[in-house]
Amino acid sequence: MAKIVAVANQKGGVGKTTTTINLAASMAVEEKKVLVIDLDPQGNSTSGLGVNATKSTPSAYDFLIGNKSVEDAVIEAHLKYLYVLPGSLNMAGFESEAASVKGSQELLRGKLQDPYFEQFQYILLDCPPSLGYITLNALVSASSILIPVQCEFFALEGLSHLLKTIERVRKQWNPDLEVEGILPTMYDKRNKLSNQVLEDLRDHFPELVFKSVIPRNVTLGEAPSYGKPVLLHDALSKGAQSYLHLAREILAYG
Repeated sequence: MAKIVAVANQKGGVGKTTTTINLAASMAVEEKKVLVIDLDPQGNSTSGLGVNATKSTPSAYDFLIGNKSVEDAVIEAHLKYLYVLPGSLNMAGFESEAASVKGSQELLRGKLQDPYFEQFQYILLDCPPSLGYITLNALVSASSILIPVQCEFFALEGLSHLLKTIERVRKQWNPDLEVEGILPTMYDKRNKLSNQVLEDLRDHFPELVFKSVIPRNVTLGEAPSYGKPVLLHDALSKGAQSYLHLAREILAYG
């Protein structure tokens, strides 16, 4: 059965999509069959994995509302073992639609019961930068949550709120939800503030912060413009190696 990992943080610009793309690719390189479900209306995980989705491309939104079967919507990425359920701007409408539907926070969980998903070892859910119905669906469905946190000012702002939301989800819908880990991103070892934020994270959450740290890296920023995970753009870059290290850290602990 697939392990479902929600990549989430209500703050924008912390590296959720970069992490989803590159962790998925790194797991695929380790010969784990991985599916990325792009729940962000911006659809950046989709394009960043080289999938050229159009308005007519079946999407995660179509799958959620029952317009398309998962078999019709999942696309093979340009890397063996890696698959994508594309994002769509239509997903933005899901927030308002879900608000009026009883039990809508469990819609994705029900959909993921389809036997089709049993072929994957990992399913990564790329969430939008909010704690709305889309992210709530992801948390209710997930085995665990991976939280990217930027090593910059206000990094800890909102993290306590997110952890409270996780507790609420555990109590009401998903008692088995675990924190996969807190991932420090955009780290610059030459920067005093970066080092202080990393130290604060490890002091406050010693059991939750990954050993892996994602550096501020030009190659990580360039790769999406080529529609590639960084491993396929420059496998020897610090960015590529840091995500390989993260994948191995996660796989080592199951």
